[in-house]
Amino acid sequence: MRLRIGRTTARAATAGALVVALFGTAACTGTAPGGPAAAGSAPASTGSPPAPTDPAAAAPPAAPAPVPDVLRFTGTTLGGAPFDAARLAGKPVVLWFWAPWCATCASQAWTVAEVAPKYRDTVPIVGVAGLGERKAMKEFVTEFDLGDTPQIEDGKGVLWKRFKVTEQSVFVIIDRNGAIVHRGFLDGEALTAKVAALAGA
Repeated sequence: MRLRIGRTTARAATAGALVVALFGTAACTGTAPGGPAAAGSAPASTGSPPAPTDPAAAAPPAAPAPVPDVLRFTGTTLGGAPFDAARLAGKPVVLWFWAPWCATCASQAWTVAEVAPKYRDTVPIVGVAGLGERKAMKEFVTEFDLGDTPQIEDGKGVLWKRFKVTEQSVFVIIDRNGAIVHRGFLDGEALTAKVAALAGA
């Protein structure tokens, strides 16, 4: 009889120990036994603040610059590509009127070839070739390494007349507001200085 009582007592003690162990595990994990947190309970906060909104991403795109009348012209480059001056709106622009047989133009070509790529995105330089044959114009561009600079073919002098150019070599400089701020001759040093000043304005 004593033996049975001892066994019963031992079994009860063992069962009690298992219950305590199970409740102890539940307390460590923070989850009720048998599954995740009850439905409808609020999710635990991570403590991280919401990501800030980028003002630039929410801002509308900038409106294109208005096209001044002086840049409302089109043409074709010596390479045969269409050219639309309206795309230069909002930037200072240098138009270089030259002829393929002109010795002065040849002396300026080296400066143009050096300066134009450097300021391509800030002060575009565009050549306007006239008073000559197309073949000679293309040879001039090749000889003086001007292929990276737009060169408009103006054999009929349409743009020369539009900008009141009567001789070569002439530079017409247009500021970012569309005002002509220079029309006439420039040597290499003066051209470089003016383009650099426009780029920094």
